[in-house]
Amino acid sequence: MGNPKAFLTIPRKEAGYRPVLERIADFGEVEQTLHSDDRILQASRCMDCGVPFCHWACTVANRMPEWQDSLSKGKWPEAYERLSATNNFPEFTGRVCPALCEKSCVLSLNGEPVTIRENEAAVVEHAFVEGYVKPRVPQRRTGHQVAVVGSGPSGLAAADMLNRQGHSVTVFEKDEAVGGLLRLGIPDFKLNKEVIDRRLEILCAEGITFKTSVCMGVDMTHDRLLKEFDAVCLAIGAGQPRDLPVEGRDLQDVHFALELLQQQNRMVAGSAIPEKERISAKGKHVLVIGGGDTGSDCVGTSVRHRARQITQIEILPKPPEHYNPDTPWPAYPNILKTSSSHLEGCTRRWNLTTKRFIGEGGKVTGVEVVEVEWVRDSSGRMAMKETGRVETIRADLVLLSMGFVHPVHEGLLDSLGVKYDNRGNVACVAPARSSVDKVFVAGDAALGASLVVRAIFSGRQAAAAIGKYLWDAK
Repeated sequence: MGNPKAFLTIPRKEAGYRPVLERIADFGEVEQTLHSDDRILQASRCMDCGVPFCHWACTVANRMPEWQDSLSKGKWPEAYERLSATNNFPEFTGRVCPALCEKSCVLSLNGEPVTIRENEAAVVEHAFVEGYVKPRVPQRRTGHQVAVVGSGPSGLAAADMLNRQGHSVTVFEKDEAVGGLLRLGIPDFKLNKEVIDRRLEILCAEGITFKTSVCMGVDMTHDRLLKEFDAVCLAIGAGQPRDLPVEGRDLQDVHFALELLQQQNRMVAGSAIPEKERISAKGKHVLVIGGGDTGSDCVGTSVRHRARQITQIEILPKPPEHYNPDTPWPAYPNILKTSSSHLEGCTRRWNLTTKRFIGEGGKVTGVEVVEVEWVRDSSGRMAMKETGRVETIRADLVLLSMGFVHPVHEGLLDSLGVKYDNRGNVACVAPARSSVDKVFVAGDAALGASLVVRAIFSGRQAAAAIGKYLWDAK
C-alpha cells in the first residue's frame, strides 16, 4: 500500500444524497458522486489487512485490498480489471448492494469502514466514461447452444460466463425488456436503467442473443426448449410473493409491492398505462406492510407520487441503531437500516401484525393491526405473542412487501418436472444442477429471495457447472 496509515489521518467521506426537495421531484438516482481525487483518498484508507474480512464477507469474493490499492494510486484501468475479474456487473452492486464487505471491514469496528461500495461504483463509472469497457468476443465457438431463461443478475452473469467459454447463448425474458428485477423491480432513483442498457450493448456485441416477451411454457414448450438447446439454465427468480390471506384481502387498492414498482418503472421508461389501471399514491394515506428494501422502495415511490401520509409497519422488533451484540463483527449486523426513502418522509413502526383489512364500497379504508411481543419458547427460539392492543391504521392504499416465498411453479417448472426443496425452490442434486438432465438453476430460483450480489455469484457457479457438463458430454 502507498500509505498503510492513511486511515489514521483521512476520515471516511461519503458522497451522500441529492437534497430531499430536489430528488423527490423526479426519479433520477438519489446518490451523488465524489470528485476523483476524493475517491482516491478514500481508497487509500484501506489497510491491506493480513486477514481481509471484506474479501471473506463478499459473496463474489471481490479482492478489495487489491483494487483499492490500484485506485489509491490512480490506476483506474487496473482497478477495473481487478474488480471485474470476480464481479461481472460492479455497476449494479455498486448501487444496490448492502455492502457486506463494508460491514466486515476492520475499520468498521470504529464505525468508519472504507467506502468500498461507493469506490466500486466510481471505478466502473470511470471505466465506462473513459471507454475501456469494451466487448471481448470469444475467439472460437464450441458449437454448443445454451438457453438461459430469465435475464436478471443471475441470468446475465450465467450468460456472460457461458459466452466467454465459447458457447452460443440465448437469453429468454418473459417481460418486454431485459433485466429482470433490475429493470422492473428496483426504482430508477436507485438504479437508472441506462446503466443496464449500456451493459447490454457490450453483451450483445460479444455475441449473446436476447429474446424478450417470451413466456416459457406458453410461447415455447419445455419439450422444444430441451430439444433445441444442449443445456438450459433456469434463472427465473423467486417470483411468488408472500401473501396476507386475512379478511378484506380482496378489497380494491390492496396490492403487492411489485405491482406498484413494476408499473412505475414502465411509466418512467415511457410506457403508457391507462388511467384506470394506474396505482397511484397521490393524496392518499399509504400503508406499506413489510420493512425490507422493497418496502423502502415503495415508500420512495409513494413520496414521489405525493402521498398525503406514508406508514411502514414491520412484524419484527425495532433493531438496535448502532450495535447489536447478537450479530457481532465481522458478521453482517442486524441493526436499524434507514434508507434515502425513509429520510424523505415516512412513519415507521414495529411489532405490529395485520388482522384484517377494512373497507367501504369495496375499497380499503384502513387496516386493523395488533401489537405483538417476541419471547423465547421452551426450545429457546423466538416466538410471537399478541398483546391484545388493537388499533386501526387509516389507509387508502396498502402495499404488501413481505418478500417472496419461492419461484413460480406453474408453467415451466412443473412442466419440466423439476424437484423442489422443502422451501419450494428448485432443488439441486449437484452444484447448480436440477433433477432434470441438462437443466441447471441459478439465483433466487434455487436460493430463495436474496441479494443481487449473491445472484451474480450463483450465475457464475451455474455457468461453471454447465461448462463442465458440456465438456464431459463430448
